[in-house]
Amino acid sequence: MIPKASILLVDDEPNIIEILEIMLRDEGMEVQKASSAREALDLLRRNPVDAVISDIRMPDMSGVDLLKEARQLSPDTVFILMTAFASTETAIDALQHGAYDYLTKPFKMEELRNIVRHSLEKKALKNEVAAPTNEIEAQQGQKLFQALHRSQLVGKSKKMLEVYRTVGTVAMGESTVLIAGESGTGKELVARAVHEASLRKDRPFVSINCGAFPETLLESELFGYMKGAFTGANANKKGLLEAADGGSVFLDEIGDMTPAMQVKLLRVLQERKLRPLGGTHEVPVDVRVIAASNRDLHAAIQRGEFREDLYYRIAVITIELPPLRDRKEDIDLLAFHFLTQYAEKCGKRVFSISPEALRCLQGYHWPGNVRELENTIERAVALETTEAVQVDRLPDAVRKLPPTTMRDPFTLPEGSFHLDEFLQSLERDIICQVLRRTEGNQTLAAVYLQLTKPSLRHRIQTLGIDPSAFRGNVSSC
Repeated sequence: MIPKASILLVDDEPNIIEILEIMLRDEGMEVQKASSAREALDLLRRNPVDAVISDIRMPDMSGVDLLKEARQLSPDTVFILMTAFASTETAIDALQHGAYDYLTKPFKMEELRNIVRHSLEKKALKNEVAAPTNEIEAQQGQKLFQALHRSQLVGKSKKMLEVYRTVGTVAMGESTVLIAGESGTGKELVARAVHEASLRKDRPFVSINCGAFPETLLESELFGYMKGAFTGANANKKGLLEAADGGSVFLDEIGDMTPAMQVKLLRVLQERKLRPLGGTHEVPVDVRVIAASNRDLHAAIQRGEFREDLYYRIAVITIELPPLRDRKEDIDLLAFHFLTQYAEKCGKRVFSISPEALRCLQGYHWPGNVRELENTIERAVALETTEAVQVDRLPDAVRKLPPTTMRDPFTLPEGSFHLDEFLQSLERDIICQVLRRTEGNQTLAAVYLQLTKPSLRHRIQTLGIDPSAFRGNVSSC
């Protein structure tokens, strides 16, 4: 959950309100309550909230009508609607008017908890990447958020927020972009986000893996060919560069191109024209090239494997994607994102991840990055028979964490000492070390310590620790 988020509960059934209030307060939320839509509107006029969870069928006004009116008062408020009388029509009506999600009673509390978590994280991301200072910037920020949402990029770490800001900065231009990063970090998703946030978003986005084709086939795929250019060429065929005219072309693993193909691509980038195989006339092309590589292209240039002039042509702007091990605070968010995605795809009621499994996901080094995490969650959901992913559904490599050791062993004081005070001081030091490791994230800290989040929160308050002081990993306790 997002700490200190404010939630308004709206339902004419007091028992439902009471249960939801307990769950949300345990998650650190500030909760307001209303027994009718009219009362909810009065509260929203006085004090806007981050999210509204509302029943649909109420005596004075429906939840959908409340949503429509509340949109005028607080357009950024997230709406989650629930009802015991589900129908396709009401679901579509709710979603068309801006509801984030729609639940049918009875539902699992973990299901609602996940929906609230995801909705608030997306709202927080929207606020981070937009940060508008005027109307034009606000519009650009909204377009960027929509582009990130469509491209399925997930992450709230400082490094990913920097990636989002770079995407927002470069998207509206026409410069070529090079995305650097290890395999599995999501380079194509970033390329799609650049395209979706650009003026070319309504034109084609074409992707090709340059390392997946031999030279002759890659040339025909990119540039096209004329009838009779080679055996089997029975008709003219447009290449991908021409097919993407007006849009964007994503050249993945461009470092695997042969030297001959590099020369031909450089010519196209310089002249904005191409000649199909077997053709005699050049064809003008208007495409934005976005390239990516998991190789060190500077080192490849030194070895004579990659042309320096092509590098400077494609790397006008470079976006560096961090490996997953360098943004561990995104692991839980990504894991729940994939959990929701594959549970829906498989038609399975798997709503959460057990603390033990989440601890293993956090402790693993992920050499295959986000792609490996996605495959791990897909496998776990497929095998799971309960409503929460259990640790034994994870691959052996993910489960086998090194034993937990104390890096700073304590030393007994000289002479006699007060045991309770000594243990309290030791407990404070341990919690501070874990909060430093998780940069103040209490959810992750609770996983590391194998405590419930309310229990950890109680200990933090008792010991007088400020978790926010650990953001940036520089605080001392």
